[in-house]
Amino acid sequence: MAIGDDPFFLVHSGLRREGPGTDATTREALRPLPPLPERPVVLDLGCGPGGQTLVVAETLRTPITAVDLHGPYLRALEAAAGRRGLADRIRTRREDMRQLSDPPESVDLIWAEGSAYAIGFGDALAAWRRVLKPGGVLVVSELAWLTDAPPKEVQEFWASAYPAMTTPEANEQTALRLGYQAVDRWVMPQTEWWPDYYTPLRQRCKELMPVAEHDPQLMAVVAEQMREIDVFAASANSYSYVFHILRKR
Repeated sequence: MAIGDDPFFLVHSGLRREGPGTDATTREALRPLPPLPERPVVLDLGCGPGGQTLVVAETLRTPITAVDLHGPYLRALEAAAGRRGLADRIRTRREDMRQLSDPPESVDLIWAEGSAYAIGFGDALAAWRRVLKPGGVLVVSELAWLTDAPPKEVQEFWASAYPAMTTPEANEQTALRLGYQAVDRWVMPQTEWWPDYYTPLRQRCKELMPVAEHDPQLMAVVAEQMREIDVFAASANSYSYVFHILRKR
């Protein structure tokens, strides 16, 4: 990508995942999934470069439509699907996940790994419920507090970066109010944040530092990403992503 491009996507181009998690994380979140129809209609919303999409397609052995607004992510997923022999199972669609083009009550499973925050957890669940069939399943992971007393610097960082962040229990109550039934939930271990996300992201930031010194906008993004990684390292297990397995009532 050229320096004139969006600095966020310059930092985040070429990474296998665009959020915390590994293939093992996705497989673990799939484990408590309720039974699906023989030929389910499956969406992966906010798929990014699609590390999790590949795992879901392999595990469920079913076609998946992967949705994202950023074209380069979709092209990266298409290339990865070809390399993994999954080109026939993964279809990409460039679309705003707030305004899905799917017909009402046409989808059996929505997978949303780390993407709901982009439009707000409650707003995402409300928008996506429209396209789920009655009894359809939503698997959504959301950043959440795991303690009432996080370290001060951690609390201050997220109060600015994601003020809507709350607890898994509060998010589950939101889901219930919006017409979902809670099936299960699972907390991502902090060890799963590093291998496929924070470690390569930190390396990318270091590589870009010489360029960022001459580009204030890029430097701001690099500094914010490095700060987020440092905050996580100091977080003392006070927060993580929590997978919620929900069924449309």
